[in-house]
Parts: sequence; structure tokens; C-alpha cells
Amino acid sequence: MDFTSTGRPRGFILWFTGMSGAGKSTLSRAVRERLAERHPVEILDGDEVRTFLSRGLGYTRPDREENIRRIGYVARLLARHDVAVLTAAISPYRESRDEVRRLATEAGIPFIEVYVQASLEVLTRRDVKGLYKKALAGEIPHFTGVSDPYEPPESPEVTIRTDEEEEEASVTRILAALEERGLTT
Repeated sequence: MDFTSTGRPRGFILWFTGMSGAGKSTLSRAVRERLAERHPVEILDGDEVRTFLSRGLGYTRPDREENIRRIGYVARLLARHDVAVLTAAISPYRESRDEVRRLATEAGIPFIEVYVQASLEVLTRRDVKGLYKKALAGEIPHFTGVSDPYEPPESPEVTIRTDEEEEEASVTRILAALEERGLTT
């Protein structure tokens, strides 16, 4: 494990991206449980960030990009203080995610992107609020992956198919990616 001069494990950003209902929040909570035994961990969940940090932002492209910038900024602040930061936000635009990665890298903060995906059929079936059905019927404008784009990462460090893999196997693969980079044991 990579330690800082203070003897604490080094902070990093583990960025979960994917469409609504893919499993980003579920996986980030499961990874937090495993990491918290040996590392300070914070989750920046997209829904919570929109409630507290990005209140007032809508779902236009500029607003979504600003939301991601804010999440990235807070993630960098925490990671600089040796916190393992797990973000769970749709973050639909590749350019925004790449900007967050670039800024983290320039600050010397490891950035690991986890692309969480599932088929639209499975996402619709998981959706207890019925948002996908409404979006597919044209009732919700700007719904990511239906009436608004989701740009998948081109080369994420980890790709998870939550419609094909059990949660524990996914968590094990994510932790292995962190271990390969010396960020956990």
C-alpha cells in the first residue's frame, strides 16, 4: 500500500460512472465497507450532491458538467487529505470525466474510473420509480441514456456488468484494481 509521509494510506479517487440504476451507489457502498477497515473513505453520491452541493442546477449539459466539476473538486480536496473518495454519479459526458481525471492527475492524485453498466431492459426492470418507462414514453425530457446521451468511457480501469456479475465478484475486481496500483492491500 502506498503511504504518505504522515504514515497514512494515500488518498485516491474511485470514480463510478454509468446510467441510472446500473449499481454505482450499491457498489460504492460495498467497496466502502471493505476499504473502511484500513483507510478513511468518503462517498460522494450523485443524488446527495445534487441535494446539497449542486442545488439549483438542472439537467442541461452545462448544468450536468458543472455538477461533475463540483464533485471532482470536492473529491480532489478529500483525496489530498489521504481520503479514499468514491464517487457515484452518472457523469454522462466523457469530456467532463476526462477533465476530472486530468485535474486529479495534475494534482498527483490517483484516479480510477469504474464503468458500471447493465442493459436498458435490466435498468428499466430495476427502476422502482418508473422513470425509464416515462422517459421511453417521451414523458421525461433530458433523461440520460434515453432522451439525453450517455457517453461510455473509452478506457476505464474497470468495467462492471451488474446484469451479468454478482456484487461480491464486482467488488473483488474493483479492490484488485486498487491493489494493483498500490492503493490498498
